[in-house]
Amino acid sequence: MILVFGGTTEGRKAVEVLEEGGSPYYYSTKTGEQDLTLHHGQRIDGALDTDAMLTFCREHNIRLMVDAAHPFASQLHQTIAEVSDALKIPAIRYERIFPERDASLEWFDSYEQVPRDIKSLLATTGVQSISKLKPLEAKGVKVYYRILNRESSIALAQKQGARMEQLCYFEDPKDVPVEADAILLKESGLSGGFQEKVDAAKAKGMRILVLKRPEAPAVFKIINGPYGLRRAVEKLLPEFYPLHSGLTTGTCATAAAIAATIRLLKNETPEEVPVLLPDGETIHVAVGYGEGYAYCIKDAGDDPDVTNGLEIRASVKPSVTFEILGGEGVGTFTLPGFDYPPGSPAINKAPCEMIRQNLAAVTNDLLSITISVPEGEAIAKRTFNPRLGIEGGISIIGVSGIVKPFSEEAFIDSIRKCMNVAKASGTNRVVINSGGKSERFVKALYPDLPQQAFVEYGNYIGETLKIAHELNIKEVTLGVMLGKAVKLAAGHLDTHSRKTTMDKAFLSEMLEEAGIPIDISDLTLARELWEKIPEQQIQDFASTIIRHCERYCKPLLLNGTLTILLISDEGQIYGTGQQQ
Repeated sequence: MILVFGGTTEGRKAVEVLEEGGSPYYYSTKTGEQDLTLHHGQRIDGALDTDAMLTFCREHNIRLMVDAAHPFASQLHQTIAEVSDALKIPAIRYERIFPERDASLEWFDSYEQVPRDIKSLLATTGVQSISKLKPLEAKGVKVYYRILNRESSIALAQKQGARMEQLCYFEDPKDVPVEADAILLKESGLSGGFQEKVDAAKAKGMRILVLKRPEAPAVFKIINGPYGLRRAVEKLLPEFYPLHSGLTTGTCATAAAIAATIRLLKNETPEEVPVLLPDGETIHVAVGYGEGYAYCIKDAGDDPDVTNGLEIRASVKPSVTFEILGGEGVGTFTLPGFDYPPGSPAINKAPCEMIRQNLAAVTNDLLSITISVPEGEAIAKRTFNPRLGIEGGISIIGVSGIVKPFSEEAFIDSIRKCMNVAKASGTNRVVINSGGKSERFVKALYPDLPQQAFVEYGNYIGETLKIAHELNIKEVTLGVMLGKAVKLAAGHLDTHSRKTTMDKAFLSEMLEEAGIPIDISDLTLARELWEKIPEQQIQDFASTIIRHCERYCKPLLLNGTLTILLISDEGQIYGTGQQQ
């Protein structure tokens, strides 16, 4: 069981990550005032001291703790660390992302260090800090306190000696209702609006004083984003998620490039390197070293990815310009429609930017980076690459940097790439199909279309049509077999079995509408209808299903023409009003 300490933006994000596992967990806040819906988690409210936390962990078999509380909740951090050490329970600190410290600001380790040589101060450090700032008032400093506009906070402020005229409430830092010479901030990170507060204070010409965040106890494993949290939980408590996440080829290439650069410039060979992901969080990735290169082993998690286990290498050397090259086993774009023109290595824009950004954090030197995948050419034959016109190897891809198992995002991203290539091929029509079987049948109707004009949608019919609309594709043919067609006709634009099943009641209504009142009570699979419906009435049935499908599909392609074809198991194709 997992125990999460939240009440913050990070706590909310932690809940989103843990809910994906479908396993039970506990979510603890001090006040219980955070508005949050839990489906698999159970809330507990109220502060826990060391004894209470020890008792709770023992009684509820807590095997992992996640500290997603406020960065300045020092006492809670310390208590969690003590319990973790006493019970030998691993602890994760879900830290915020902090910008680099601005040297133009004044930084302090404690309230006692805040200077007294100011006339007025706006303190945005929370209601609990009022008593710590009272010594400033004793020195003649006029202090205003920004607190939350709720009864409990106002009562606590007054209890600490604050007068009502000293209290102010505002959400937007640009709307500060008081004038003060200086502002006191906590180093609260990006999610705490720190940079917005700094920018607003600079615009007002205020002196900016900042309390540094306390260091987390050494017992914590530090992460600073949702992907890092999931991967840490997968490692520390593997059974929490039924399926585990993986890394994109782009993240692996980036990790290898970082490791190769560190070895080149510092003669160091760390076992892990920090990789900054596109969402701003940092994860640590295992790397290894060979003669003249560093490598990262592609980990697909539980996603069915043929690239799983591949060794992705990077070699680095000084250069007169920064460049990223493709070596052995990395494909080459031969068709338009990708991030880079034909002839370029098949390394997409997001991984290129990841490599560039991560190496900029290591050095300002200009480098030539060559990415290679020794087994890439053989593996590529088992991917979509040949159809996309990527020759000679795999492509280095990945938008988020992380692969969730059976990821919808990854599949839809591959559809988008195929649709871009189809449009760039110059074809007037794109034919979308559920898979190789339906495509094989429909291809006979369009012998003059290039291979790139045929795109597989899997189950994501709605998303594929939306992409066609976004790309302004004017003519689309949708080939669909009966099992998916009966779901689509009922309005299910994602036909995966985990999302929807055949609605026999609705299917009976369509049969009646088509003038075919047959008994389907014993029907198990939709394709059994091909045998049940009299041959002379199949076209009427097909036309009825297609009309219902059009009802949901055509609004997604407002500026284009949609043709829907129903395909039998034997390859017979039916369109609206006539047999093809």
